[in-house]
Amino acid sequence: MEVINNEKAQQFEIELDGEKAFLVYRFYKKDIALMHTTVPKAMEGKGVASTLAIAAFDYAKAHGKPVMVYCPFVAKFLTKHTEYRIQLDHEYHK
Repeated sequence: MEVINNEKAQQFEIELDGEKAFLVYRFYKKDIALMHTTVPKAMEGKGVASTLAIAAFDYAKAHGKPVMVYCPFVAKFLTKHTEYRIQLDHEYHK
């Protein structure tokens, strides 16, 4: 599954069979804020949202950006993938 960083739209994207899933981000001060994830019904249950979340955390790490999480899916993702919690902006996530 290939993830594209659409910098103009500020979202990570995956396209499959003409459908597009995406995770929207915004830059805020020194951080990257993960806003929301959208996955079309036809793409559900295939690990698409998790793949987008991993891509976002990989991007943040590569660019030295702490992560702020607003997206409910990413918040739930972090309960199962605690290795990414170290990347959170701990001033925001107390």
